[in-house]
Amino acid sequence: MNALRQSTVQPIRSKDKIEEIKQLLKQQSYRDYFLFVMGINCGLRISDMLQLKVKDVAGKEHLQLREGKTDKYKKFRLNATLQNEIARYVAGMYDDDYLFPSRKGIQPITRIQAYRILSTAAKQVGIEEIGTHTLRKTFGYHFYKKTNDVAMLQDIFNHSAPVVTKRYIGISQDEIDQAIDEFSL
Repeated sequence: MNALRQSTVQPIRSKDKIEEIKQLLKQQSYRDYFLFVMGINCGLRISDMLQLKVKDVAGKEHLQLREGKTDKYKKFRLNATLQNEIARYVAGMYDDDYLFPSRKGIQPITRIQAYRILSTAAKQVGIEEIGTHTLRKTFGYHFYKKTNDVAMLQDIFNHSAPVVTKRYIGISQDEIDQAIDEFSL
């Protein structure tokens, strides 16, 4: 069932919907807003994001970590916008604090709680196909649309082939749909 859910989860293609979700989450919880902003700007898996602590990102130009799923080392540049968001978010937090603390203790929120946060916000703005991979897919989709560089995105995601990356971010389906729309006998 997880594979089925992952395959139906889509990136958020509309920049207007992204802004709607940002505004909604910002009103509800700054932590939840930051979870969304960080996710769509760095392309990390949610499981890796939830393990981050303040000391991993505060005042840094690069995020460095070992990915939980692949056990591969990853170094990712934090753009100026994200660095500013991080600085604002972590103000007053301690270095060893998790970036996304649970309200029920000192541990980070769970993957299930992250899903609930994202799913609830998405549904409120009219998006149905959402999951924890949506943040990563949204990053990938917009990165690809801006750069048209599938090889670089493949490297960022540590995917084995460009076709895997294009399928993951929903570009393959977009291209198929467009080709069919333009086809006529």
